Amino acid sequence: MSMYQEGYEYYVSKCEDFGLQPINFYYYVQLLSQEQLDAFNQQAKELQGRIQCFKG
Repeated sequence: MSMYQEGYEYYVSKCEDFGLQPINFYYYVQLLSQEQLDAFNQQAKELQGRIQCFKG
């Protein structure tokens, strides 16, 4: 879930840059496309693999 939170924080910062009101986190996650969810999950798996390499 932290990957989604990072994406949301970036989204909020861009909204602020343009003077827009961001939607809340719940709606942000609900509106992600399947492609976006898959990309987040793939990135999380890759990150987890890297962490395991450093621990080993």
